[in-house]
Amino acid sequence: MTILLFVMLGVFIFMMFRRNKKTQQQQAQLQSQFAPGIEVMTSFGLFGRIVSIDEAENKVVLELSPGHLATVHRQAVTKIVEPAAAEATAVPDDASALTAPERLATEDELHTEKRDDTVNETPDETLRRLNDEGKKDI
Repeated sequence: MTILLFVMLGVFIFMMFRRNKKTQQQQAQLQSQFAPGIEVMTSFGLFGRIVSIDEAENKVVLELSPGHLATVHRQAVTKIVEPAAAEATAVPDDASALTAPERLATEDELHTEKRDDTVNETPDETLRRLNDEGKKDI
């Protein structure tokens, strides 16, 4: 019985060391990819672009936004952020583009009989309608 206990303990210790070694290899591989200009995320959730790397002191200088720099420990940088695919849709400058008739025409999933009535509502009518819809559910 004690032999089985020692074998289980040995397997547990082996798995623990194996996991640590694997994690260290992944971290080393990640850090070898660091270069100025790479978008990264830190372990505490800050996103930024690498400006410079100090190998001697294990420091990385990140540009969080234009003109704002932060110095973090090299091990705090945990992920390289892949650039997102650019979407073809343009972002409107104001909210009026969201309620434009062409925007409503593309949303056929909505209730079409209500859409025609609500396009020409005044803000007071919209507020009253939304309040009444909430009371119907109760």
